[in-house]
Amino acid sequence: MKRYRSFVTCTFALLGVLAAAPAPAQEAADVTIKRSSQELFEIIRADPKVQAGDQARIREVVEAKVLPSVDFERMTALAMGRNWRVANPEQQKRLIEEFRTLLVRTYSGALAQYRDQKMDYKPLRAEPNATDVTVRTEVVRPGQAPVQIDYNMIRKPEGWKAYDIVVGGVSLVTNYRDEFSEQIKVGGVDGLITTLAAKNKGTGGK
Repeated sequence: MKRYRSFVTCTFALLGVLAAAPAPAQEAADVTIKRSSQELFEIIRADPKVQAGDQARIREVVEAKVLPSVDFERMTALAMGRNWRVANPEQQKRLIEEFRTLLVRTYSGALAQYRDQKMDYKPLRAEPNATDVTVRTEVVRPGQAPVQIDYNMIRKPEGWKAYDIVVGGVSLVTNYRDEFSEQIKVGGVDGLITTLAAKNKGTGGK
């Protein structure tokens, strides 16, 4: 888990799909990623507060540009695995809220570390009427090997939303599922919620 988080905080890649206003419902998933990432990177380059590492401004940008493009309920349910059915509706609500806050903190760190890397967009291989697709990209880093980034996306009435991101073959959802499962074994669902809340307040470690 630490390896994945370290990578996230050192690259802009996970922000590629999680940007800009909600896409038109008829827009293709790969077009959504390319359009939204380009819009976000323009903001990053033009905003002096972001460039200076202003955490309040960075969080503001992430809140405005990330949240509309993620299916947090689906992402949280997948990260919980079979334990999602164990949680009651109130616990599920709290889990979604805390997981969303955790990811916003993570993406804020990634945004603060942006260093003008470039993204190569691969052709989308999917049926025209597909509602669940994988969009493949590569992050090109000067002097380093490219890193493959796959975005698993689902078509919603308001457009495409991400529910998992796979970096170099490592799934965000799978990583958190392993971690959540271990925490639930120790303290149950309420224990996991408490742990996530502590992390989000900066009192629960990394």
